[in-house]
Amino acid sequence: MKLSARNQLKGQITQIVKGATTSHITIDVNGTIITSAITNEAVEELSLTVGKEAYAVIKASSVMVGVD
Repeated sequence: MKLSARNQLKGQITQIVKGATTSHITIDVNGTIITSAITNEAVEELSLTVGKEAYAVIKASSVMVGVD
């Protein structure tokens, strides 16, 4: 599958925390941890499990930058 999003970061799922309707998926991308909130249904449809390789795909209309 091809996606228009250019920020596709490949990593390994390190944690899945299921809630009532939403799961928090933690992906380790070369030592950087990215967490995503997705539906429990999506977790099942994608057959996500700890240890499986997955992509964090980031598509945003804006990115904020801050400094001290």
